[in-house]
Amino acid sequence: MAKKYIDVMDTTFRDGFQSVFGGRVLMDDFFPAVEAAKEAGIKHFEFGGGARFQTLYFYLQENAFEMMDRFRDIVGPEANLQILARGINTVMLDTASREMIDLFAQMFKKHSTTTVRNFDALNDVNNLIYSGECIKKSGMNHEVVVTMMDLPPGCKGAHDVPFYKKTLTSILDSGLEFDSVCFKDASGTSNPHKVFETIQMARKLLGKDTHLRLHTHETAGVSVACYLAALEAGADGIDMAAAPVSGGTSQPDILTMLHATKGTDYNLGDLELPKVLKYEERLHQCLDDYMIPPEATQVSPLIPFSPMPGGALTANTQMMRDSGNLDKFDEVILAMKEVVERGGYGTSVTPVSQFYWQQAYANVMFGPWKQIAPGYGRMVLGYFGKTPVAADPEIVALAEKKLDLAPTTENPLDIADRDETKSIKHWTKVLEDEGLETTDENIFIAASCDKKGIAFLKGEGPMMVRKKSEEENTNSGDVDMAGNYTVVVDGKKYSVQVAEGNADIQVTEPAAQPAAPTAALVEGGEGSEKIHSQTPGNVWKILLSPGESVKEGEKIMILEAMKMEIDITAPKDGIIKSINVNVNDAVNDGQLLATME
Repeated sequence: MAKKYIDVMDTTFRDGFQSVFGGRVLMDDFFPAVEAAKEAGIKHFEFGGGARFQTLYFYLQENAFEMMDRFRDIVGPEANLQILARGINTVMLDTASREMIDLFAQMFKKHSTTTVRNFDALNDVNNLIYSGECIKKSGMNHEVVVTMMDLPPGCKGAHDVPFYKKTLTSILDSGLEFDSVCFKDASGTSNPHKVFETIQMARKLLGKDTHLRLHTHETAGVSVACYLAALEAGADGIDMAAAPVSGGTSQPDILTMLHATKGTDYNLGDLELPKVLKYEERLHQCLDDYMIPPEATQVSPLIPFSPMPGGALTANTQMMRDSGNLDKFDEVILAMKEVVERGGYGTSVTPVSQFYWQQAYANVMFGPWKQIAPGYGRMVLGYFGKTPVAADPEIVALAEKKLDLAPTTENPLDIADRDETKSIKHWTKVLEDEGLETTDENIFIAASCDKKGIAFLKGEGPMMVRKKSEEENTNSGDVDMAGNYTVVVDGKKYSVQVAEGNADIQVTEPAAQPAAPTAALVEGGEGSEKIHSQTPGNVWKILLSPGESVKEGEKIMILEAMKMEIDITAPKDGIIKSINVNVNDAVNDGQLLATME
């Protein structure tokens, strides 16, 4: 009897990169490995979408649409090229308007996408309907998703087999058209027994002809067991990655799964060990210069207490490493249990996983529930849809007070459609004002990446890639100083272009820029009440000036840290005596920000 053919999707070039490098891998560095993967017989790739969309514009100064088209050129027209999309967010940072969701589908179809895996972190089926319709209308395959995780120990509510059955039944009852169904566990915390029962339940509901697959991560150490359980229960497909971006926070390795299924009735994509080994050797060569953070290669026994997705874990630890407070990581992970429980049990996957992380981080750094992370607050207030379980009323009331925002049950798409800044018209004008071409691609880049998208289109974005060779050059003093600099001569600013060799160097006096706010003292100097930063970050806004009266709890300034806003408030009624930082300043933990009397 022939073995059951199991479709294998290679996640190396999307989720693998995201889970290990925070997505920061340059296309010309990894394209030779794509060719090697093709030669190894892989025909199904996750090649874009999710956080890998913004990463290219934020950190790599590469165009995601160009990358996708070049990827297609390598693998050929028959390969199944898949992206990840977040329901009503698509690949954007916030809820999109209907016209932006439609533009998303048009652009990703135009730029080589075969299949869209479409999920909602809250398992709110209403958030999948319009995006699913746009995906099918554009001619792409629609893979609808039920998101999974195990709850932290001691928690009850949602995320059991009956809950997943209810979600899948709602998808079927909605009439939403789809081509396949995926159960997606971004944190890798679902236990094998629950996976088996869930896939078995889904197979009974869907019948034998619907393509059914499981996606998980190795972060908690049970991914191989979960995949074997899913196959036994009737799954048709699983996701794997290639070393060195497999295991740890990523998907299990292709070679590992080929080994795990020896002697079984499963044929993993007709893949052969020697060919896959050769592909992995090529990938190692391509990525040899990239710095792999140690936590990306580890299985963490703490993750079932959090649960923290592999794709977000390394991005967050890299930010903590950059900020100098990585020693707080374990505390933040453990603090997530309460945040998940009181927040309504949305699945820990983007963007909800980041909301959980930000709130747990705030609870560790500033004290429990002294701050409300904006995303977390808006989630419990209903602005992203309905949470699986009602959020704690005390937390809802706190979010309403802190964010000055009323709870809502309105469709998030209707809210987004009223927001002028989420319209094609708005972003067309922004591009025109910046002197940029108003193509559909540019409109979508600007709308999804905001100021960083505009900076990319203008060629002004920073390159932020962590490579061993660059670290060695920095440590040895052999640093490439080519670039654009501003220098001051006799009190006048000049823009200087520094180039290697005998290149023509241009020196121009820059246009006048508005003066930046400066730290200021009122007469009498600093006050006796000193206000310090409790976290590394950057000064985003300064709301009050020296001499102004302030009430206890009133905002003085706002910092940005870990992708969230941190309110700096007055500890008592009084008068602001000094503001000791400027807008855009980087601040350290414990740095003096302001004083008052």
